[in-house]
Amino acid sequence: MHEGIFKVLFLREFEDTLMSSHECDRSPRKRILLGVTASVAAIKTQLLLNLLINNDYDVEVVATDASLYFFDQNKIPVRIHKTADEMCCWKTRGDPVLHINLRNWADILLIAPLSANTLAKISNGIADNLLTCIARAWWWSNKQERKPAFFAPAMNTQMWEHPLTCEHIDVLVHKLHWTQIPPISKVLICGEHGIGAMEEPENIVSTIKTFFLN
Repeated sequence: MHEGIFKVLFLREFEDTLMSSHECDRSPRKRILLGVTASVAAIKTQLLLNLLINNDYDVEVVATDASLYFFDQNKIPVRIHKTADEMCCWKTRGDPVLHINLRNWADILLIAPLSANTLAKISNGIADNLLTCIARAWWWSNKQERKPAFFAPAMNTQMWEHPLTCEHIDVLVHKLHWTQIPPISKVLICGEHGIGAMEEPENIVSTIKTFFLN
């Protein structure tokens, strides 16, 4: 019970912070919402996050439950938002809606790594956890109000070359106007050599920096 009360208080504090940032945003720092899904490439979450922070970005992390298996939460220097934070804390009208608050806070959505499973969910409109709810509610319809979203797929070569993967990527790129950071070829964690590995964190950050510079 005490944990639930703490989470509600935290979400209300976070909501107040978001409102203040919209009303008086004097900071030049860009705000990145980093989504992490259950690919083994999630072992690079700490490295990617530190690179983003070192490049002067404000970052919040949204992790799927299964992705937490791949990295040490205690080594992540920012709060990790999880599905339980939203699902157990919204009780009535007027309570914070975390996936909307996070969507409004961010200047950009970056999902890295994006697993085959979450790729399929997003492309089919499934919103069954905090991250996919954010993706479903992401700004896409009005070009003038559209916020950028980047995704870095990571999966086994056979998953990457599966015909459905191409269809799912096409939905994100051409219907939702998201930007793909394509996977690379290397020796995968399964021991096979092929395409499907997530782009290196340094190159992901470089892509984001180039976008903001332009």
